[in-house]
Amino acid sequence: MTDYFTAADGARLAYRDETLGAGGTVPLLCLSGLTRTMADFDYMIPHLPPLRLIRMDYRGRGASDRTGAASYTVPQEAQDALRLLDHLGIDRAAVLGTSRGGLIAMFLAATAKDRLAGVALNDVGPVIERKGLERIFDYLGRNPAARTHEALAAALPGVMPGFANVPPARWLEEAQIHYRAEGRGLQITYDPALREAFIAAFEGPPVDLWPLFDAMAGLPLALIRGANSDLLSEATTAEMRRRRPDMIFADVPDRAHIPFLDEPESVAALHAWLGRLA
Repeated sequence: MTDYFTAADGARLAYRDETLGAGGTVPLLCLSGLTRTMADFDYMIPHLPPLRLIRMDYRGRGASDRTGAASYTVPQEAQDALRLLDHLGIDRAAVLGTSRGGLIAMFLAATAKDRLAGVALNDVGPVIERKGLERIFDYLGRNPAARTHEALAAALPGVMPGFANVPPARWLEEAQIHYRAEGRGLQITYDPALREAFIAAFEGPPVDLWPLFDAMAGLPLALIRGANSDLLSEATTAEMRRRRPDMIFADVPDRAHIPFLDEPESVAALHAWLGRLA
């Protein structure tokens, strides 16, 4: 069931707090990608061990309030995540961050490390390849040309380079999760103003994110990478592994940006990481 909490500026933000099975370790906070919602983790849930699972829709996404482009930033979203933990009375949580969510997790490691029990990154690191950013720029804030979920599902394999051996049923699930069907066709599930925020960051000066990665020192760390990712390069991955030789790592074949997290390699890495949190 979706619940709501109030951010520091009064925004009403959506979240879910679920208990999976009996027992478990520390709470797991799942932070989704740039345009995604808490539904992004639906595929993973059946493969998790018993734990407390917490998910949220960032401001401007899904069921949360739309608060304008200026508020769609990593620092603001990190503050919102901490506010959610405070709302739930949670002192420390492990964080699984997909893409944008991984950047938020690294930012939290640098600014509120005492609130983190561990970090798992899904296809993101401290260097983001421009090619991947340009691909995101092409579709961000725009409704698809396809007018039905079925039509979009049929088109997705052609517009998602690097993915292979994905069943048609999964593409249909992806279309249904990330786009609403309305009379005028399919609509994005986030504020179109997110494009303005992305452009501002895209055109801004480069930022060295390696200090944020290094801030995770001492925390149980995992990295799941799509083997064909255009956002996280092999070179960046190699440097991440050099700096953190203890980092659990999975390179998921037939996946680009981003793995669905129910692949055998993803599941194995998550279980190994969760095991280190106990």
